[in-house]
Formats: sequence, C-alpha cells, structure tokens
Amino acid sequence: MGPGSHLTVAARGHGHSLQGQAQAHRGVVINMESLQGHKMKVHTGNFPYVDVSGSELWINILHETLKHGLAPKSWTDYLHLTVGGTLSNAGISGQAFRHGPQISNVRQLEVVTGKGEVVICSEKQNSDLFYSVLGGLGQFGIITRARISLEPAPKMVKWIRVLYTDFATFAKDQEILISGESTFDYIEGFVIINRTGFLNNWRSSFNSNDSAQASHFKSDGRTLFCLELAKYFNPEEMAIVNQEIMTSLSQLNHIPSTLFQSQVPYIKFLDRVHISEIKLRSKGLWEVPHPWLNLLIPRSNIHIFAQQVFGNILTNTSNGPILIYPVNKSKWDNRTSVVLPEEDVFYLVAFLSSAAPSSTGSDGLEHILSQNKRILELCEIDGLGVKQYLPHYSTNGEWRSHFGPQWEAFVHRKSTYDPLAILAPGQRIFQKAAPLSL
Repeated sequence: MGPGSHLTVAARGHGHSLQGQAQAHRGVVINMESLQGHKMKVHTGNFPYVDVSGSELWINILHETLKHGLAPKSWTDYLHLTVGGTLSNAGISGQAFRHGPQISNVRQLEVVTGKGEVVICSEKQNSDLFYSVLGGLGQFGIITRARISLEPAPKMVKWIRVLYTDFATFAKDQEILISGESTFDYIEGFVIINRTGFLNNWRSSFNSNDSAQASHFKSDGRTLFCLELAKYFNPEEMAIVNQEIMTSLSQLNHIPSTLFQSQVPYIKFLDRVHISEIKLRSKGLWEVPHPWLNLLIPRSNIHIFAQQVFGNILTNTSNGPILIYPVNKSKWDNRTSVVLPEEDVFYLVAFLSSAAPSSTGSDGLEHILSQNKRILELCEIDGLGVKQYLPHYSTNGEWRSHFGPQWEAFVHRKSTYDPLAILAPGQRIFQKAAPLSL
C-alpha cells in the first residue's frame, strides 16, 4: 500500500482489543500472527540477544532462548502476547523495578512506517523512530522485527506470598524492597476484598510456614493486601538463597502466620497466568469482555487513591485480580513515547476485570465500566497526577491532556512518520488525512 492510499491500517497481535483500539473502521486490520516468516535467532556471548518477528509470542521466545540457557530480562504477566503488541505499549511485570519494562530491553527494531518505508532503527541508528515506536501505541509504524536483550536463565523460582491488613505497611515494605539491591527478582502486590476461601486455593500450590495458624486465619469482609515475591536460583544455590530470602523477609512487617511459599520451575512461574487461562477456558469464562483499567499513580498520592478506591468504590474483587506495585522511573527511558507520572517512584494499579456475559449485576459489563469511570473521576477531581497505561480516550482534548508537555513531540513524530494518519485509527488520537496542528 502506497503513502497516497486512503485506507487506514491497524496491527492486531494476540491480546484482546481494549475498547476496539486494534480496529480500523473501513480499513485494514493486519493479523500479525499470520506474518510469522522469520525464524528466531539466538546470539550467545557476553551480551546475548535474540532476533524475532514482531508477530512472535513471548512464550515462544522463552521456549527457544531456554534451549541456550538464556531468557529475556523483563516480562508481562501473560506471555501469550506478541512482541509488537507489548513493545507498542511498554510491557510491565514484577521485574520492571529492576530491569525496567520490556521497551527498556530492546536493542533494535525493524519498522514499517506510515509512509510505507521499511526502516532499521536503534539507539544509534534512526534513533528518533526507534524511541517513537517504543510505547508509541502503533501510531508511527508497525514493528516487524525486534532484537531483545537476554540474560542467563535460572532453572528454579522461590515463589512467595505474604499478607497485610494495613495498606501503609504494605506499601512501605514494597518500596523498601524495590530500593537498592533487592534480594528478589520479581515484586508485585495485589488486593483482596471480601473474598472467601482464597487461602484454600493457595494451599494446592503453596506451603504455609505456619499451617496451624494459617488455617485459623479468617479473611471474610476484610480488605487484604498480598505481597508476591520471586527469587530466581539454580539448585546448587539453594542453601544460600534460602538464607537470603529469610533475611529479607525478617525485615518486613507482614502478618507472620501468612507466609506461603512454593518452589517451581522458572518456565512454570513465568507462564503462571496461562495455567489459570486453561482452567477458565474449560468453564467458558475466558472469551468474555475484559473491561480493564490500568493506571500509573505517583507514589505521593497512592495512599489517597487506595483509601478512596479500596475503601469506598470497590466492595469486592471477585470480578478479577487487582494488581498494585511500585516501579522505579530511573529504569525507564524518557525518550520513548510512554507517558509517565512525574515522580521517581510510581505504582502500577491494574483492575483486570472479566464481565459475566448478559449479567446486569455487579459482575456485568455496565457495572464494571461504571466503577472504572468512578475511579477515573476520582483521579481527576483529586488531581492525583495519574496516567493511564494502555490508555483509552475519545477526544483530542483528552489525548492532549494525557500527553501534557509531550504532546507537541508526539504530534511532530506523527507528522514525520505517518503524515496521512493511516496507522492505528482505533486509538482516536488523530483524524486520517487531517492537518496535524500543534
């Protein structure tokens, strides 16, 4: 398709399309998974990397790199997503506090721009396009190839969960853990409201250090905060790793009887969400609407947010997990297109809801969307400095507000690499073939 075409183009990976953003009305949607033609190539040495198609799934990259004793450094919680899809947003999981998001671990890209040009770009070659595309929401080009940094892969993971009743203590412990040289390789947290029997679900895969006390622990009606930790290791390191873990845990202020541990292969830990997916698919509960809301919240305002949302707006978390954990902004590159809060530490808060088809109750789509709207209104009214991750807005003014001081640079990049605005129209940031004004 030449640059004079009037069609619009969107690239669709393997994830679900939030609010129809991977669609192109009266245009072309490219199923990226159908374009897998290039074989993965792993390069070993002092600075190992793998060259992959933009349509490759992260789970396949993990399987291939493990054959060489290597693996990518940074992940998403769910691995059955395409490289191009996650790199167009950021790619965040519990490793981001140390390694940054996935976009901080890319060395080179091959991109097809909105002008129809195929361009190789990196930090030193066509660098403006490189940083534009990373976190660029598909607005500047379609990622067709990527070079991903690798590190030696561990064989095993110590997987740990502990509980808190007090948010301030929970947040303080998380922030201590992500500062300095942490013992752990993965740090996340999640919220549990009004859930019954969740400890029993854990007991099938987690051992409690104090099973007698844990069996008497009652959660009903309370808001609890779970700190989830992982330490990577190889079998010969087990003794010293166990000591390091116990030393680190002794400095935390969790409820002592709620220490749950598991020891699993590295690949099983990373692909943990897929195991849940298989169970949900068997019950017909996977292919349902997912009205997700992902927010990046400055550390200075996380306590206000938690008090209002987990105290007032949400009454339960039975519609899906709520993740909440801090990351270090120093591990992100400010040259990319991602929009972040203006503080050195900020929290990812992800409301990963699934709606019950045809329901008009609290598990229905309309109720969940209404809750999401209330949460966003709270952020706006209280001026919390929140930024949406996987952002969705319907008007140009909302997008300008989202980008803030970065808006002019984003518009300039658009006019440079996709002047007719044919790419990713579903984001509703730009109008096709309309004059691009600052």
